[in-house]
Order: sequence, then structure tokens, then C-alpha cells
Amino acid sequence: MHRTMPYRMTRAAASPKMPDMSRKPVTGTPGTDTTATNAQEWTVSSLSGALKRTLEDAFGHVRVRGEITGYRGPHSSGHAYFGIKDEGARIDAVIWKGVFQKLRIRPEEGMEVIATGRITTFPGSSKYQIVVESIEPAGVGALMAILEERRRKLAAEGLFDDARKRPIPYLPRVIGVVTSPTGAVIRDILHRLSDRFPRHVLVWPVRVQGETSAAEVAAAIRGFNALPPGGPVPRPDVLIVARGGGSLEDLWSFNEEIVVRAVAEGTIPLIAAIGHETDWTLIDLAADLRAPTPTGAAEKAVPVRRDLVATLADLSRRHHGAMSRLQDRRASDLRALARALPSGESLLANARQRVDLTGGRLQHALGLGVRRHGARLAVAGQKLARLSPLLLLERARARWRVAARGLDLGFSHGLERRAALLARAATRLSPQPVRLRIADHGQRLTTAGIRLANACRATLSTRRTQVDSVWKLVESLSHKGVLARGYALVLDDAGHAVRARANVTEGMALDVVFADGKVRVVAGESAPPARARRRKPEVQEGGQPSLFTGGD
Repeated sequence: MHRTMPYRMTRAAASPKMPDMSRKPVTGTPGTDTTATNAQEWTVSSLSGALKRTLEDAFGHVRVRGEITGYRGPHSSGHAYFGIKDEGARIDAVIWKGVFQKLRIRPEEGMEVIATGRITTFPGSSKYQIVVESIEPAGVGALMAILEERRRKLAAEGLFDDARKRPIPYLPRVIGVVTSPTGAVIRDILHRLSDRFPRHVLVWPVRVQGETSAAEVAAAIRGFNALPPGGPVPRPDVLIVARGGGSLEDLWSFNEEIVVRAVAEGTIPLIAAIGHETDWTLIDLAADLRAPTPTGAAEKAVPVRRDLVATLADLSRRHHGAMSRLQDRRASDLRALARALPSGESLLANARQRVDLTGGRLQHALGLGVRRHGARLAVAGQKLARLSPLLLLERARARWRVAARGLDLGFSHGLERRAALLARAATRLSPQPVRLRIADHGQRLTTAGIRLANACRATLSTRRTQVDSVWKLVESLSHKGVLARGYALVLDDAGHAVRARANVTEGMALDVVFADGKVRVVAGESAPPARARRRKPEVQEGGQPSLFTGGD
């Protein structure tokens, strides 16, 4: 379905005002000469030939400098047609097949060249052109330099990265097209979509060439992306920005930065179809997919419906055949399994035989069980007879009678024993034996006191002798005895003994401990051993020789 945007949008993007054809031209009566003149009458062919000769005579051989534009490569005939332009003008150029094959440098779009050739006219279209005989480069064209600089800038921003490109939906429901509504491009796109797979198409009309073209294209792309899902105007699933072929200047609108940024900012996948297959613009680099032509864009947007229907029919047929074959195979497997299974009689035969054997053994087991339980019951009866309450009561009464007799005998013996004890206690409570025991114990206590005093004196003497011996040993092993003999102890800052010269560094603070105190010293550089006779060490106060004078 082809649907255009509202009327206001269409008028805003309409082509320039066409001349008013409603006015009728003023014509005279046929066959009447309105003005008399003596000017020579020319035919079109004779006038074109005269102009051609005049131009070729005046500009027989020229060198032209400019930028190549509209170059499409050699024609099928082998000739090359293009234009040469500068800031203010443009001239058509042609290179014949024989000359083109001999060129050392082939022309390219945007190349600034110096072309040498002849100026002539083409009477068929009333245009003049230069027939190039040789061509040489004169530097990179201005437009190509601007284009390359802009491409590098936008690429540095990441607008052309493959990571940000979105996949094109396989079968979009709505397709948005940004192009001119009056050109052949939209008709080619609609025709191709109708042939392949008709879809709902929204056309946003824009100018594809001119000063306002870039702004209109960018506004159309942003407008499609701004449509809300489910709104009155359906939101497209894919966008196509298309234009027919043309020169570099004709396609320059699609190299503008505003268009490239609009494409990069959009969220709807976009297909760029600008010019012919050899044309490249910056929008092709920013788009999610590039099509060589507008017709190719339509082909990339939707699949072929007939192919999908044929594929679906083929898959359906294959699925039906596969299911049929699967059902036949399962039925065959079921029949094979049924043949392999045993019959019901054979399955129950063993079980029936086991039931019969079990029934025979059950009758014998029941009789045996009755006899066994009868024997166990008799044993239990005997045990219960032995545990009869009457029998137990009689046994308890007999034990009580025996205990009563024993109690009577014990009571009598107890009275006699207690009487004997009382008699002996009365004998011991007499005063005379008590006085004798007291005197005996006093004598024993006096003797023990004397022995204890003697033992304490002997023990103290032994312990004092041992302590004196140990203290003499401590004094002999103490370093203070060594210091008293004239030696000294050297300690570092941590209070540890310095045992070797290697542990002392120059400038190290040391404590030298003598028998009567310690001295703080600082280590200096050691002097070489003296060969002179050792002098007698000086004696400090207190009789201690000095360690820092006269010694080695």
C-alpha cells in the first residue's frame, strides 16, 4: 500500500514552482510575416555546423584545469564521458576509446586534473565539450578533500562502526521511504515491493538535490523515528533513503553531517540506496545496510513472497511425508514387538503353578503352626503356675516367719552385748587410770620437744652450709668477678653484648661496663696495629686501666 504523508508535509517538500502553462502564447495569423528582416535564414543543422567550426577554429587546442565530476568509467563502447568543473562553471568532456586505452593515469571522481584537448560542440544537444587527448593529475579535488576530512571526523566519533549497525527485519510490516515523490525512484521501489511482497509503505517526500535537501532528509529520518508505536500513523519497521544517480555535486546532500548524524541517532534500521552501484556517500557508511540501487533496496527490505509460499509448501509436503513415514515405521515396530511378546496363557502358567504349590505347602504349614503354638502355650502355662499369687504369698509368709525368729534371737544377743560394753565403760571411767595416762603423755611430750629443737638446729646448720657453697659458685661464674679482674663488657644500644669486631661499625654508640660502672663511647675507625713496643696502660681513678690508650 502506498501512503503519503499529510498534505501540509507534501507541500513543504514540493518541487520548485513550475511555470504557469495556463497562459496561451500570442501567435499571429499563419502565413503572415509580422516583421520584415534582411537577416540570413539558417537551418538548425547549418547553424550548428557553423558554430562548431567557429569554436574549433578559435579554440583548436587548449589545456583545462578543474575537478572531474560525474565520472562513471568507460562506456560500453569504450568511450569515457564526464565533466570538468571549478567554483563557477562546468564543461563536458569525452575521451575516445583509442585515447582512453593509451592513458597512463585513468580519471577518477573528484580528481583535480589538467586536461589537454580540443574544444568542439555536440550538435545533437547544442552543447560544447572538450575532446581530451591527454590528462594529468593536478591535485585532489576540493570536494573530495572536504568529503575525506568529514569522513575521518565522523569515523573517529564511531558513527560508522559495525557494532552499532542493527539487523534488517526479515519481513517488515511497514516500510518508510525518504525520497522525492515525483521521481522514478519511488515508482521503482513500489513496483519492486509489489512484485516481491506487498507491504504498507509510508513515503516522506523530500528534495533529493539542492540547498534544503540535506535538512529535509534529516528531518524526515528523525520524523519517522519520532513516530510512537501504536499511534495514528504506523511506525515503520525499516527505512529506505533513496535517490537516483548523479554527479558528486548532485549527491552532496547525502554527504552532509546533519544527514549522517540523523541516521546514526535513529533507532529504526535504515537502508541507504543513493545513486548507482559505483556511487558512495557518507550516509552509506552510517546506514545499517547499503543497497547498490533503489531497486536493490526494495529487494533487501522484503523477501520474495512466491519463494516463501513455495518454500512453505515444500516444507509442509516434507513434513507430511516425514510424519507418514514415521507413523508407518512406528506401526511396523509395534507389530514386531507384538510378535515378540509371549501369549497370556504362557505368562500365567508359571504363576498358576506357583499358586498350586503354595496352597499345598500352606495346609501342611498350618498344622505344623498349630502344634508349635500349642507347645509354646503349655510352656507358658507352666511358667504361670510357678508365678501364681497364692504360691508367691505362701513363700513370703515363710520368709517372714524365719525373719521373726532371727529378730528375736538378735534382740537378745544385742541386749547382752550392750550390757558387757556398759560394764567395760564403767571400769574405764575410774579417775585413777586417767591420772596415770595424763602423766605418761606429759612425759612423752617433753621428750618430743627436746628432740625437735635438736633437729631444727642441725637442719639450719646444714642449709646454711649449702647456701654458702652455692653463693661462692655464683660469684665465681658471675661476669662481675671477671670485671673485677680488669676486664670490661661492651653493649650496644639494645643492651646486647658485642662479641666480635665485625659487629661494630664506625660511629656506633656503645656502653662499656666496668666493675664500678659504665661509660658511653662512640666507635671510631680502627687504627692499624702498631709496631712499636706496647706502652704501659694508663691507670684511671679507682685503679682500672684505660681501654682506649696504649692497647691493641
